[in-house]
Amino acid sequence: MSIESDLRKDGIKVIGPLDTLSVNTISRNIAERLCKTFPEQHFVFQNLFIALSRIPMYIADIPEGFAEATYFYKNSSMYFKQGLSLDELEKFAVHEFIHYLQEIKDKKGHLLRLGLCDFGDLKVVGMGLNEGAVQYMASKAIDSKEEIVKYYGISFPTNSPSYYPLLCNLVKQLAYVTGEDALFDSTLYGSDTFKEKLSNLCGLNNLIKIENNLDKLLETEEKEINLNNKLLSDNCNGAKAQRISKKIENVKKKIRQLYFDTQNLIYTSYFNNQFTRITTTADIDEYRVRLYNYKNYMGISDDYSSFNDFYINKMMDLDAKYESIMNNTSLTVVNHSKISTFFRKIRALFSAGTETNK
Repeated sequence: MSIESDLRKDGIKVIGPLDTLSVNTISRNIAERLCKTFPEQHFVFQNLFIALSRIPMYIADIPEGFAEATYFYKNSSMYFKQGLSLDELEKFAVHEFIHYLQEIKDKKGHLLRLGLCDFGDLKVVGMGLNEGAVQYMASKAIDSKEEIVKYYGISFPTNSPSYYPLLCNLVKQLAYVTGEDALFDSTLYGSDTFKEKLSNLCGLNNLIKIENNLDKLLETEEKEINLNNKLLSDNCNGAKAQRISKKIENVKKKIRQLYFDTQNLIYTSYFNNQFTRITTTADIDEYRVRLYNYKNYMGISDDYSSFNDFYINKMMDLDAKYESIMNNTSLTVVNHSKISTFFRKIRALFSAGTETNK
């Protein structure tokens, strides 16, 4: 099958090449952004600029609901939606340029790995995780400020409000667990650093479940886009429109459930695992702060109480752990007065709550 046929399958119709001045301007500006935003990756500006400027770039007719830019790995080329300004071209190109940097091919040009995504013989695994990670990096590179958005009845913070917002939020939660350096290194170079660290912190089985959930989330969001495009088509009306609208509502419910299932799995697996590693009162203090700060990364809704319940239970578990450490001289006591005061307040809070309930 030809490249043109492959592009048409995705609804992309090439109009013509992007002019050389725009190509060089975009490549130079993005090379500067990547070098500035990710200094720990030790990019060399001149080498990066030359590599990006050599990517064939085209203006194309791209369907509504799809990305304004796409990197097509089969011919290592970039396609931009027609009608975009130079600033918009640069903004949307960052994500695709990172895809270019992260691809690993065999000698025949077959794609083996794309950052966190493995292209196996039978199944592609990690596409959702990779797309979320790439967009998270792209949002940082263009200095997109975090804001609170609401989709599917979920309010959550994200640096990418209009492009993979849910995936970006969940990836940022994962980065809170592992640290950004491990995430960025594996996203760019396809190393196992991030997944090995996440497996150690959350458990291998949970890593696999999280990865699968993110793949399902990406697929389900794409299904919603396709259904919306059908609903907006000229020949969709009456009973047909009602059927599609019903399907869209069901898809939205599935997206919402996948998001909360994944979020719950991330924090429960991480904090349950880390709880077993507490041996000192200093560990308790660090654990408490980490758990409390996690709320700044989460999605919430009016009927979502899972994290609050988990938090209260873990505070009581920490109280018991603290008493165990205090009564066991073989374990280490650190910051005794600080921790003791904290748990006295916690016990008083729970006691007051119990009396109120009675």
